[in-house]
Amino acid sequence: MSASEPRIHIVGVGSDGVSGLTSRARELLTAADLVLGSEHTLNLLAELKAERLRIGPDLPEVVRVLEANLGQRKRIVIVAGGDPLFYGVARYLCDRLGKDRFEVLPHVSSMQLAFARIKESWEEAYLTNLANHPLDTVLDRIRTAETVGLFTSEQHDPPAIARELLARGLDYFRAFVCENLGAPDERVTQGELAEIQEMEFAPLNVMILKRKPGRPDLPRSLGRGPGALRRFGNPDDVFAQSRPKSGLITQAEVRAIALAQLDVQPGCIVWDVGAGSGSVAIEAAQLADPGAVYAIEQDAADYHLIRANAETFGVMNLKAVHGTAPAVFDGLPAPDAIFVGGTGREVARLLEAAFAVLRPGGRLVVNVATLEMLTATYGTLKSLAGSVQCSLVNVARGTEQLETMRFEAVNPTFLLRVAKA
Repeated sequence: MSASEPRIHIVGVGSDGVSGLTSRARELLTAADLVLGSEHTLNLLAELKAERLRIGPDLPEVVRVLEANLGQRKRIVIVAGGDPLFYGVARYLCDRLGKDRFEVLPHVSSMQLAFARIKESWEEAYLTNLANHPLDTVLDRIRTAETVGLFTSEQHDPPAIARELLARGLDYFRAFVCENLGAPDERVTQGELAEIQEMEFAPLNVMILKRKPGRPDLPRSLGRGPGALRRFGNPDDVFAQSRPKSGLITQAEVRAIALAQLDVQPGCIVWDVGAGSGSVAIEAAQLADPGAVYAIEQDAADYHLIRANAETFGVMNLKAVHGTAPAVFDGLPAPDAIFVGGTGREVARLLEAAFAVLRPGGRLVVNVATLEMLTATYGTLKSLAGSVQCSLVNVARGTEQLETMRFEAVNPTFLLRVAKA
């Protein structure tokens, strides 16, 4: 863009209209030849004299309008509610026409105002706009979140959201609905989802969900078809997980590799040591049937989650064992394969005991997450078996944002495998 070519200014506007703008933003609007914005935002700027052009949700059409008017060298201002770069129009336009064409003057986002009204931090909240991401596509992220901020839509208003969450068994959130933020008729309503589903709210609102303390993640409900339960490699969120340990589950991709390294065959005896929510044990049980799998877990809450997840999957050949390894090894049948998902401080003693009870030809696979534990585990396994197969597993999962695909990295992890001669 040449130095003489005018920029397009994107100005964030609050519910107080011109009076809430900075002097710079007011000057730009006063000098503008053409102002584009939604009907609601333009109505907040009734005193402006510039030509107005109402724009809707069809963003490609907005790009075409801008390109047509740029050739006429008009002073153009786009107005948008709140912060145009926060689930707003600015990012899309910058991606399509180039960042150098624009200058953005943000206002306080309605999402930021909503969190301020209920006096909660939004630093680690899951935030999304239901106008761009249908509720069905974000339910799995909501299910595992502590705090959720939702820009609602005409189709997914707060009562509809509450009904859908309750229908999916996600009743462990308290809801806050913040309407007409910054306007004289601003209102903040809080309540149970069962109460919110019966209420009516103004179209301009933000909905915040706060998880109640002590509630576990519920597994995603899967039926038949493409989303049905698999024999192995199931998505992480189909397993109920304890809080605050959610996210420590052996990830689906790592789980699939570990099961392959364990070489689980029908009739095998498999131990899962430090089983957590039981994801590896359950999938091993499906592969080992009619063999048996023993899921060893010292945490009482996780022990009960293993049993609940096994019931969800309908596996009958899994036995949850509540106790501390290696003390509970005595009395269990000798395994063909052992998976160790948690080694703790006494890594050498645990791995030595596990290797000792393996049948000849048995496989031992260990999953560790830190370099320090990798070093300790590798050294112990090297002394036991001589040859250690070690893999670093890096996984990134695709996620849609606006109309683009980006990848979110899963924490890297290490898999170490040895075989007993």
